[in-house]
Amino acid sequence: MTTVDGRVAPTPPGLAAAGTHDAAYRPVLAVEALPAGSMRRVSVGDLDILLAHTSAGIVATDDRCPHMSAPLSLGTLDGCAVACPLHRGVFDLATGETIQRPTTGGLDADGVLHPAWTPAGSVPKPDPPGSKTEARKLTRTRRIRFYPVRVVDGTVEVALPREVVSPGD
Repeated sequence: MTTVDGRVAPTPPGLAAAGTHDAAYRPVLAVEALPAGSMRRVSVGDLDILLAHTSAGIVATDDRCPHMSAPLSLGTLDGCAVACPLHRGVFDLATGETIQRPTTGGLDADGVLHPAWTPAGSVPKPDPPGSKTEARKLTRTRRIRFYPVRVVDGTVEVALPREVVSPGD
């Protein structure tokens, strides 16, 4: 069923997107349109999915940074690491973990507060008082959620929650 050029990466334990456990697979892209080292955005209804052909295989996640929802498909892919184009966060598409915190700081997935990024050798600038600073302190960078993937007859298929797939599709 899975071809050599369409190797699928395993979903990290506990990080499958809600509603995908027994979801039906839906064809979304020809595997030849996703060469190794590339990323593509596919949309089904109002769900935007990032397909990435990583060094571990093909993965599907939300095409939203787990920090502030920027499209990851506009970022860069290096092996299994995807870099967000907005705040320089880097996320591991093999594990769902944060490799590099976004520059704005905030809460990590476990609720630990991290300050805004400061270049090495520089004195950290204090955040000015106000709602923008308070919002950054409460913004959580979550772990990436994955959609199960398979490759059948040269087509990448993704398991999508029932509420995403409308009866007319």
